Amino acid sequence: MGETILNLVGLMITASLVNNVVLSQFLGLCPFLGVSKKTDTALGMGGACIFVITLASLVCSIIYKFILNPLDLSYLKTIVFILVIAMLVQFVEMILKKYIVSLYQALGVYLPLITTNCAVLGVALNNVTDGYSILQSVICGFATAIGFTIAIVILAGLREKMEYNDIPAPFKGMPLVLLTSGLMAIAFTGFSALK
Repeated sequence: MGETILNLVGLMITASLVNNVVLSQFLGLCPFLGVSKKTDTALGMGGACIFVITLASLVCSIIYKFILNPLDLSYLKTIVFILVIAMLVQFVEMILKKYIVSLYQALGVYLPLITTNCAVLGVALNNVTDGYSILQSVICGFATAIGFTIAIVILAGLREKMEYNDIPAPFKGMPLVLLTSGLMAIAFTGFSALK
């Protein structure tokens, strides 16, 4: 039992920091770059991604393990997973629209983009490809989403601070954001020692 818990903790650390979905695998860059202007919005996007990626990992793992694999329909996994993710994003969008209107408006077009966020689909597919159990899939999905949230909130904080700096004209805007993201990716490689 103790080794299993250690393995799950190791999986969490690996999924969130070592193999960070944005900074190591370069998945989910669209919302990472687009929603990271303000820390509040970045935190909201991270929360929505945590919910969607964790739930998608659970549902996709169950569907694959009990329906697609036994019926030898594993070639349909990408299409089925996309449909599951789209359904979950619609659910999140309805909840935010009804209960947290300010966050819904702040996320704008990036909320429906979670549907096409390759990080969500990538995690679901990687869980199946790596042969994770349902529990491992959920933990990996949750930890990956935490890693996404960490990265996007750090970038948003840096962008808020850089807004008041005297920056040369060629670096203003997206060039500086891309440079900062690259430096963050280099910094996150330091976590590879935890593997």
